[in-house]
Formats: sequence, C-alpha cells, structure tokens
Amino acid sequence: MRHIAHFDLDSFYVSVERIKNPALNNLPILIGSNSDRGVVASCSYETRKFGVRSAMPMKRAKELCPEAIIIKGDRDAYSYYSKWVTSIIEEEVPLVEKASIDEHYLDLSGFLDQNNVLEWTTALRDRITKETGLPISFAIGSNKTIAKMGTDFAKPLGALYIKHGQEMSFLKPLSIDKIPMVGQKATQILKGLGIDKIEQLQEMSAQKLMRIFGKNGYTIWERARGIDNNPVSNFKVKKSISKEHTYETDVRETDILKDTIGKMSKDLALELRQDGFFTGVLAVKIRYENFETVSKQISISYTCFEDKIKQQALFLMKQLIDPDRAVRLIGIRCSNLTSGSYQLDLFNDDVSELNLTKAIDSIKKKYGTQVIQGIHS
Repeated sequence: MRHIAHFDLDSFYVSVERIKNPALNNLPILIGSNSDRGVVASCSYETRKFGVRSAMPMKRAKELCPEAIIIKGDRDAYSYYSKWVTSIIEEEVPLVEKASIDEHYLDLSGFLDQNNVLEWTTALRDRITKETGLPISFAIGSNKTIAKMGTDFAKPLGALYIKHGQEMSFLKPLSIDKIPMVGQKATQILKGLGIDKIEQLQEMSAQKLMRIFGKNGYTIWERARGIDNNPVSNFKVKKSISKEHTYETDVRETDILKDTIGKMSKDLALELRQDGFFTGVLAVKIRYENFETVSKQISISYTCFEDKIKQQALFLMKQLIDPDRAVRLIGIRCSNLTSGSYQLDLFNDDVSELNLTKAIDSIKKKYGTQVIQGIHS
C-alpha cells in the first residue's frame, strides 16, 4: 500500500520575508510589484480575510487591503530556503519529487506503515520548521492527488492523514473545482450540467464523462474516486525557461525595449549556466496596449551566453515590433534545452571569455547576483 505525503510551505515567500525581518510578523503582506499592473506572487493569511489571493492583480489587492505592506520579493533568498528544505527531506526520504519551489511529494511506501506514518511525518515537518523557521502544512494519502487535496484542508500549519479506503468519502462533499486537473472551463461545463460536487461525479459513468471531455473524462472519473497511479518521481526534464516584463506604462521607445531584452538575456543566460543547460530555440513575445499578443521563435546554435541570446532576441523583436503601437509586455523564452559539456564554437567563442564567465558565475553564486554589475553578464 502506497503512502504519499505532500508538503506545502505555508505562504512561502511571506514566511521567508518574516524570517529576514521579524517586524513583519502578524502584519498584512503582499509579495510582488507595487505597480498597478503587477500581480500578487504571494500574500499573508492576514490579507486573505479581505479576499486577497495569489495571482490577483496588485491594484485589486491594494483596494481590498489598503493597509498591506508590499514587498518586491527576493528570488535568491527564496531559492536558498527552498533548497535547504529539499536537502533536509532528501536526508530522510529515499524518493522525493520537488513539485515547485514550495511543494514536495514524499513517497513513504515500504519503510513506513500506517501505524506510524503520521507520527514520523510530523516529526520530519517539525525538524524542518525548527531548522529553517518555515511553517509547513502536509497531508498523507494513498496517492499524489489525495495528498495534495488533503493539504488544502490542513492549511495553515496543519496535518491530515487520509487512510486507505477513505478516499471517496473524503472527496464526496468537495466542490468539483478542488480536483487539481479540473480547470475553469471544465468547471463551467460541469456546472452547466448541474454538477457542483464531487459526489455527483462519483455517481457518473466513465463513458459519460468521456463523451463530454474525451480521454480526459476518464482521468476526471478516476480522480473523483481518489484513483491516481502516477508515481513520485525525482527525475524531471526542464523543458524551457522564460522571462517577461510588464511595463508600468505602455512604451514605444525602441531603446527601452532593447534595454529590457538585454536585462532578460543576462538573467536567462545565468540561469541556463547555473542549471547546466544550453538552449537551442529562442522565442520573443510582445503584448500590445490592446492585449493583442504576437510571438516568433527561431532555432539557434546551442548556447548559454548572454550576447548570443540577446543578439537573436533583438533580431526577433525587430521582426515583430510595430513602431506605431505601444508595448505593454515583452518576454523571451529559451526552449529545446539540453545538458552536457559546452563545445566551443571555434569561429566565434573566445576561451578566455568562457573562463571569465565561469569565474563570474561562481562569484555570483557565492555572494549574490548583484555583486558584479556593469562589467559582464
């Protein structure tokens, strides 16, 4: 019998900021850009009682909770604490899947039974909180879906154990949109048929759901019954990385767009090198003032260097841009990623530049990305 735990760091970004500055404890906090065009990356529980939620436009969040303290965020700090939590879990659990910066699935099957699984997992959670200072909620179930859905009920600072055989009864009273794979469109279709609760889905046949949603209908049928055979896997292939920038006011100046392209190229190149990847496909996206979005991609020689990414991104931008229209957002995506040793382009690459880049990356990794500015990527 499988025992899968889902660990979710409560209001992770907010929690890290409070560790850095305890004066923020118990205060309403919003993480994200202070611009009205920004979105809420994370919010404290003190703001949620006003209706604030993650991914909400910042302008709306400030209207709902005007007394909230807005913090831009600290990517390096969040990455540091996330890796710290992961390292502790991996010391104790043989099979761990890091689902996101603040979520982990733990496969406890084989070395724990149902008589001590809750006690043992609680002790691990308490150790993480003691060492890092981060609050965690978790749930344990027979599979990943049950564990993740259980964590929603455990928050904040809670724990829930859904034993084998209790899956359907646990799911029965819940709203259909609580199932992770049932999105807004599927929810609208089901509610249009008078289906609001998972209990109603449990009473439907797989064939009927498949007539409505195709092959996804069978997966919905399984999830409504607490069936999920997907394994916990610690092997993940990163498919792409991207950066986007939304301007506070729409821009027409080409120099501003080029400057943004340069900054994003620098960040993407550093992330590629730190993760040991090279990109073979580059795409640029532009969103105009009326929200019309255009994009274009190109295959390139594999690279992890800022200058090459910037050069190709500017080439794509030149093809896409309409000089008579104002730009709201611009973004770059690197895809077709591969890992391995970098093979020098003998016609273009300079060995001394490669060595210099590696040295600077090492310094940035040790002392932070802002330690070296203005001389190199």
